[in-house]
Amino acid sequence: MEFCPSPREKFSDKLAKDLTSLSVVKESITRRAVMAMLPGCLVAAQNRGKKAKPLPSVGEFVRFPDPTTENVVVRLTAPTSNSMLPAAPNRFVSVKERYLVFSSDRQGQLMPYQVDLRTGALRKIVDTTNLDPSSLSLIEKSQLLYFRDGGTLIEANLASKKTRTIETEVEAFGVDETGAGLFIVRKGKLEQVNGGDPAPVADNVAPRCLVRPGGQGCLFERPTPSNDREFWYAPASAAGAAPVLLAKGRVSNPVWSRTGETVLFLRDVPAGDGFLSEIHEVHLENGAEDCVSPTSQFAAFAPNEDGSVFVGASRSKAQPTIVLLLRSVRREMTLCEHRASHPAAVAPAFSADSRRVYFQSDHGGKFAIYSVNVERLVEPTDSGAA
Repeated sequence: MEFCPSPREKFSDKLAKDLTSLSVVKESITRRAVMAMLPGCLVAAQNRGKKAKPLPSVGEFVRFPDPTTENVVVRLTAPTSNSMLPAAPNRFVSVKERYLVFSSDRQGQLMPYQVDLRTGALRKIVDTTNLDPSSLSLIEKSQLLYFRDGGTLIEANLASKKTRTIETEVEAFGVDETGAGLFIVRKGKLEQVNGGDPAPVADNVAPRCLVRPGGQGCLFERPTPSNDREFWYAPASAAGAAPVLLAKGRVSNPVWSRTGETVLFLRDVPAGDGFLSEIHEVHLENGAEDCVSPTSQFAAFAPNEDGSVFVGASRSKAQPTIVLLLRSVRREMTLCEHRASHPAAVAPAFSADSRRVYFQSDHGGKFAIYSVNVERLVEPTDSGAA
């Protein structure tokens, strides 16, 4: 957490130095990017006195000021039942139609739901018996939702409310956000589903996979005898190339860059008697790994659409917060508290247009979903919505 310095002269000198240092940064810095470097209390101060838009009268939306930064946070679901977001790499917000898909046990067991972000209206999408809440993945253009119910991979049409079974005995799956590529993990093997019989891609695969943008291949993990992890990449079955090792060790939270040329992830690096969390990036073309930025102990993170800003959930017990990190100058700003019992489960993520941040927390006893408007801090991006 950053505090407003005092006295005012000291702050003015510091701000002048920060702004002067920006002149040597090669990337262009927008007004919002500069604002993202300011202490959270200043950002909150400029929002005081501005009348907030009224919340929808339907649904469970509740607006409140964050106790740390005074930024406005909106709780989208009531903590009387568990409401959970999908995994952060999955698309779960429709920018065009303004709705969000999530899982909730409000009827006794987890089922997929849809909430209208304009009206607050909730509706159940379909009945399930053993839903994997992290698996929900939205194909916005086609209004299709993929998810795993037990070992069954299901496709639900949100417009017609019809469902169909894609594959069975599925341990994990990944789908490109356009629907161009679909991969599954079944019996420890990675397979590509392309309309016909699934084609084998790799073996000795852990139950996790992440499809490369465009569907040309898939990131997957291989099990190890220790707590370390291995990230591998396998080209699509038609390419016929062998899988390649991208990263191993104390690595977590992999996510593709928008172009699909690199993979971003968290790496714990030794520091004194413990470890520090850094965002790293590995290049698919040559396997080179770079440190993008140190973090304030991120347990989970996600980039915005163009990779210029990251949102992270700190695992610091003293400061359990949601943090924005500006990539070009490696500066952080506290957005709000999360106070979750397991920071890695906070699953912070940007909307596709980078205007909002979504996350979940169980600090109220059960998991609820929260939203923060970051339009004044982060430059909006092209959502790619059709």
